[in-house]
Amino acid sequence: MNNSVVIVGTGLAGYTTAKEFRKHDPDSRLTLITADDGRAYSKPMLSTAYRKGQTPEDLVQADSEGMEEMLNAEIITGVDVRAIEPEAGRLVFDDGHLEYDQLVLAVGADTLPVPAQGPAMDQVYQVNDLTQYGRFRKVADRARRVLIIGGGLIGCEFANDMTEGGFAVDMVFPERQPLPNLLPADAGGVLASALTDLGVSIHAGRTVDRVERDGEGVLAVLSDGSSVQADVVLAAVGLRPRTALAADAGLTVDRGIAVDRWLRTSGSSIYALGDCAEVEGYNLCFVAPLTASARALGRTLAGDETAVRYPVMPVTVKTSCCQVVCWPPPAGVDGHWSMDGEGHDLRGEYRNDDGTLLGFLLMGQRIRERMALSGQMEPLIP
Repeated sequence: MNNSVVIVGTGLAGYTTAKEFRKHDPDSRLTLITADDGRAYSKPMLSTAYRKGQTPEDLVQADSEGMEEMLNAEIITGVDVRAIEPEAGRLVFDDGHLEYDQLVLAVGADTLPVPAQGPAMDQVYQVNDLTQYGRFRKVADRARRVLIIGGGLIGCEFANDMTEGGFAVDMVFPERQPLPNLLPADAGGVLASALTDLGVSIHAGRTVDRVERDGEGVLAVLSDGSSVQADVVLAAVGLRPRTALAADAGLTVDRGIAVDRWLRTSGSSIYALGDCAEVEGYNLCFVAPLTASARALGRTLAGDETAVRYPVMPVTVKTSCCQVVCWPPPAGVDGHWSMDGEGHDLRGEYRNDDGTLLGFLLMGQRIRERMALSGQMEPLIP
């Protein structure tokens, strides 16, 4: 096929799409463009590296030259795409442009601003890629006390990981329990108990208002007037899909770059997937939907138009003190939770009045029941 495919982004979405495309088209021109150095790694591994003793270099699967050889592709590193010109089929850079036949946006998401202030905000780190992890690791390797802002999935995983890595860890988050967007209060309390038993100090229902300097460390002043001392602060307060490039090009954008089941944007021959994309109304920033999208899109780019299918894809929270697998019910859908189990081994089911299973959670030893529950549910996108 005489075809020029350009992928913007060399994260998990970009590289996985390139690999899938090459399964079906080994010869067409393939170019990947990234603002970073193009190293291939698995982003989910960033939050479990400390307890495994892995350095940032240990997480690298291949450098850009290795990926070029593997993919029979050109990888352009250290370049920001300034604009998309859909009608011309062209990307614009500061010092030139690149034409494409098919364009894939795999640009990921940005971290949300940290909702705090103070003179020591330069000692507050966020980890959204390998480069940021490397910066954080250099500082954390000299630290003993770590403050984590945020009680979501990434915050919980880092708290678990760094505690097992030998750090004294404090967590601060505004909700009453961790994982408020994934678990009901009772189950969140079970996870909080497991983290506390591991050694994490949890400050729930509070926010960090200011970060002051305290010698070589910091003093975080909380919303209730209390304070937490730490050597370094890690903020895990959420992500926002990167949509500016698409919006400036006139593509339809909502919570993410809007695409249909074929991952098509509103622009001709432009596709999007991963954290930046909203697929049929779903913006799911997890590995399973990304992988499903990449498999479908790889075929489509090679000429075999293939719609993505989203089965039930339970979210796995990598907290070794109490593993969690969950599939939260849709927001606003009537139903009720029923719980079964003891201690950290918990099974929860969310059903409506007709008994239809709409969501579930599994914790501890009960995570082995995920397939049985997943099989009872309708796919998200058939």
